Amino acid sequence: MRFREKKEVVEDLNISPLIDMVFILLIFFMVSTTFVKDMKLDLDRPSASSASTASTKAVRVYIDNRGEVYLDGESIRIWVLQSRLRDVLKSKTPKSVLVVTDVSVPSGKLVEVVDQARLAGASDVGVATSKEVGEG
Repeated sequence: MRFREKKEVVEDLNISPLIDMVFILLIFFMVSTTFVKDMKLDLDRPSASSASTASTKAVRVYIDNRGEVYLDGESIRIWVLQSRLRDVLKSKTPKSVLVVTDVSVPSGKLVEVVDQARLAGASDVGVATSKEVGEG
């Protein structure tokens, strides 16, 4: 009988490459994810029983509870809305506009914004409700 020398077994596991790969995957998924940009206005959206989910490619026009109109995050006057929407809709294939409004906005203001959107060349104009856009 011969005695064999015991070989030293290395029980140390290097996880540095694994951590690097996890961070690379995390960065990849963060960059490749598309985010829907919603303005931070405090709106109490109207509700509707026939609501459907709105397209993320629609141009969003916001009307806050004071009646101010916003496009691309900046406040604009109602008489400028048509020309600005026309410029924005030139590059869009589905020429759709979504009006996100507060429930306390007078219907006259809402109709005026929808009319300006149609005159700007929008083929589809919708009004956002709490089911379409989501709460908050």
